[in-house]
Amino acid sequence: MGAAGTDVAIETADIALMGDDLGKLAWLIGHSRRTLSIIRQNTVFALAVKALFVVLTFAGVASLWGAIAADMGASLLVVFNALRLLRVVDDPR
Repeated sequence: MGAAGTDVAIETADIALMGDDLGKLAWLIGHSRRTLSIIRQNTVFALAVKALFVVLTFAGVASLWGAIAADMGASLLVVFNALRLLRVVDDPR
C-alpha cells in the first residue's frame, strides 16, 4: 500500500493505494473506465468541431473569428464535460 510503502515502490507503481482498504479497488476500476470514456467523448467532440470548421472554411462560410469562437466554446464544453468526474458515484465508504 502506498502510505506504508517505500518511496521507490511508490514512484515506480502505476497506482498507489494510500489506504489499506482493498474494497475501494472496484470503485477505482469503475472510475478509471468512466475517465477513459469521458476522454474519448471529449476527443471526438473537439475533433468534430475542428473538422466542421475546416469544411466550412473551405466552403467560404466560416470566418477566422467564427472558428476561434467555436474552438474556445468547444474547449469550455470539454472542460465542463470532464468536471463530471468530480461527482462521486458508488463510493464504497
